[in-house]
Amino acid sequence: MYCPFCGVDDTKVIDSRLVTDGAQVRRRRECNACGERFTTFETAELVMPRVVKSDGKREPFDEAKLRAGLMRALEKRPVSMEDLEAAVTRISHRLRATGERELPARDIGELVMEELRQLDTVAYVRFASVYRSFQDISDFRAEVERLEKSGKIPKKSKK
Repeated sequence: MYCPFCGVDDTKVIDSRLVTDGAQVRRRRECNACGERFTTFETAELVMPRVVKSDGKREPFDEAKLRAGLMRALEKRPVSMEDLEAAVTRISHRLRATGERELPARDIGELVMEELRQLDTVAYVRFASVYRSFQDISDFRAEVERLEKSGKIPKKSKK
């Protein structure tokens, strides 16, 4: 590590500690040449896979885009921001854990639908209607019936 004061590359670590819930290491360093002290932060470089769109285009994974899509589906629904952020974190972690350099966008969409199904069934159906290109009310009905059969939402009692 180069000293930011004199430029010499001979520095030593005086103190190390974990910060930000273990996501970073804070190091106090001292330059062996000029004696100045400075702080550095070390984080793991985690590479997210690139997204392969249905038309074949490739783009970097964008966590902000993922968050925006979830927020749009969850708009005016009783889901906290903490739950939404936890879902974003789980999806990002699962994508990183694949170890793949590229993933089809449909795989990410399926992970999003899985998370929404757990968070809020209305948001799930909203997202699914766009993601799966529902054409008419029968598509909505079929999806709701599938959710009812899986036990994700209770059947309405008929009066």
